[in-house]
Amino acid sequence: MIDVCNIHVMKPLLAEHGFHFSKAKGQNFLIAGWVPQQIAEDAGVDRTAGVLEVGPGIGPLTQQLALRAGKVCAVEVDERLKPILQMTVGEFDNLEILWGDVLKQDIAALVKEKFPGLRPMACANLPYYITSPILTALLEAECFDSVTVMVQKEVALRIAAKPGSADYSAFTVFCQYYAEPELLFDVPAGCFLPQPKVTSAVISLRTRKELPWNIDNKDIFFRTVRASFAMRRKTLQNGLAAGFPQLGKAGIAEVIEACGLPPTVRGETLSIPQFAAIANEIGKRL
Repeated sequence: MIDVCNIHVMKPLLAEHGFHFSKAKGQNFLIAGWVPQQIAEDAGVDRTAGVLEVGPGIGPLTQQLALRAGKVCAVEVDERLKPILQMTVGEFDNLEILWGDVLKQDIAALVKEKFPGLRPMACANLPYYITSPILTALLEAECFDSVTVMVQKEVALRIAAKPGSADYSAFTVFCQYYAEPELLFDVPAGCFLPQPKVTSAVISLRTRKELPWNIDNKDIFFRTVRASFAMRRKTLQNGLAAGFPQLGKAGIAEVIEACGLPPTVRGETLSIPQFAAIANEIGKRL
């Protein structure tokens, strides 16, 4: 197996195929072998798992997943990587590479087709510029046991944030609605080529089998969350009145009171059950 994290192996390999890093695709390749190994181990990948990998790059994480999993299906958008991946991961008969954009796939249908009888998981070293859309698509597919990703550290902190903290956001609530996040470990910038300007972190999202809160209408719930964070420095009443203009400030004040919250409450202090209660109250009045 080619050691793709060894810079003295990787550089000649890339040069041989005339490959240059694409800034537009956010390509930073791993040059620290412990990182993909630890991602695969901490994700709990074993023979019972079918793993969807997003963006294998030149294959460091792909190798570690294929060594452990029942099957790996890797989706890669950059077709320039075909000859390189043929050399670095071509030996694995439990690996299938799909060429294309994962955001244009029906992820749930793909997982059902590729991993019958296996425990479906997703793993990825996500390019910073497209982290949110890919994580959103993986969670909304509602077909994985867990989603384990390497992202920019500040994004990982936002995903795992608690109500009332500076990192808590609408994206936090979205991720925690679908899954329970756990920060696994940090990955320093020196572990990549080219070196990014930020620290990365690996986070695991264990998807919820059942939602532990009562939400009457998912669309109204997420609309409520977005409106609550849209005016961060203002009160919840201001944010919701802008998000649901048909209710007006007076109507929103009634909603807040009906949920037993003080009129000066701010959106970033609310838990998911509190957002659910507010959304259900709004739904009754729309």
